[in-house]
Amino acid sequence: MLNTPLNGNGKAVELPSSTATAELHNHDKQIRVVSNNDADEIGDMHIGTSSQTPMREDAFLLSDEEKIEKIEGHFREIMETLGLDLTDDSLSGTPHRVAKMYIKEIFSGLNPANKPVARLFENKYKYKEMLLERDITFYSNCEHHFVPIFGKAHVAYISSGKVIGLSKLNRIVQYYAKRPQVQERLTIQIGEELQSILGTKDVAVIVDAAHLCVSSRGIEDTSSTTLTAFYGGAFEQADTRKEFLQYINMRPQ
Repeated sequence: MLNTPLNGNGKAVELPSSTATAELHNHDKQIRVVSNNDADEIGDMHIGTSSQTPMREDAFLLSDEEKIEKIEGHFREIMETLGLDLTDDSLSGTPHRVAKMYIKEIFSGLNPANKPVARLFENKYKYKEMLLERDITFYSNCEHHFVPIFGKAHVAYISSGKVIGLSKLNRIVQYYAKRPQVQERLTIQIGEELQSILGTKDVAVIVDAAHLCVSSRGIEDTSSTTLTAFYGGAFEQADTRKEFLQYINMRPQ
């Protein structure tokens, strides 16, 4: 039985009934062996296991170059198993390209060394209203099928005395997107990171994304998107949340 999605403060996230949303589950960290049928069900139901990205303790013992070399060998074996001829000029370099892309680009957010350094500034203008950065484009990958998730993130906060450079909001979204993800976890990670950096609970995040694990396989629905939300502090109040949502939809005339 699926649970109601929770926000960073442990409260249920209320979403419109027409919104497609998956559920986030909290399980213990015991290692379980799942059958192929169970694995397929977990993937199709988009079940996540934690609000933190599951990482092994030895995740960073290998250098990036060593990881690229290792992944290259494994991906070469995958391609050969599929029956592809790796002596073809078009395919011969693919294992290395994929391995380099995994480590240096689309999964670079797994490495804490790549975490953006967020510099805060005094709120000298005494601006007391919410600040919203909307339509932040991101590309991520579904951790169940390793196919793309892409869409827009809308991030807002109310200053407690410090402000952050606007580009850092984009970089924080990108950092957490560049790893195998489930959308609920991505939303929570962005929200909790901003709360920690800014020293305030007054943070809101909306993520609206398309999942290729839904559109390119399985049900093959190309029209739906998934919406997830994180509301903290003042944004738990109906009036502030309403203002936030209105700002997201407000466009120049």
